[in-house]
Amino acid sequence: MAFILSFYERNQAYGGPEEGGWYFDTFELVRSFCAYPTREKASKAASRANALLNRLQRRKRPVSSVAYSGGRHVAMVHENIPPIYLPEFHPHYE
Repeated sequence: MAFILSFYERNQAYGGPEEGGWYFDTFELVRSFCAYPTREKASKAASRANALLNRLQRRKRPVSSVAYSGGRHVAMVHENIPPIYLPEFHPHYE
C-alpha cells in the first residue's frame, strides 16, 4: 500500500443562504508528488511541505478574503490514488 503526497490549490465555494450564507473549503489537485511506504513518513513530508508553503505564502491574501484570487496551496496525504477534487460531495447545512 502506498501513501501519496499531493499538492492541492485551496479555494472556497458558496454553500448556501442558510444563516446569512456559508462557505466551505475546496481543494483541487495540482500535482501528485511522491509515494511513501508508510503513513508516518508521508505525514512527516507533508508537515515539512506545509511549513515551507506557509512561509512562502505568508504575504498572499487569505482564502476567506473577498480579494482572494487563488494561489494558496496545501500538501495532503492519501492512500493510493488522490482525489482530483475535495470535498468529493457538496456538504449540506445542518
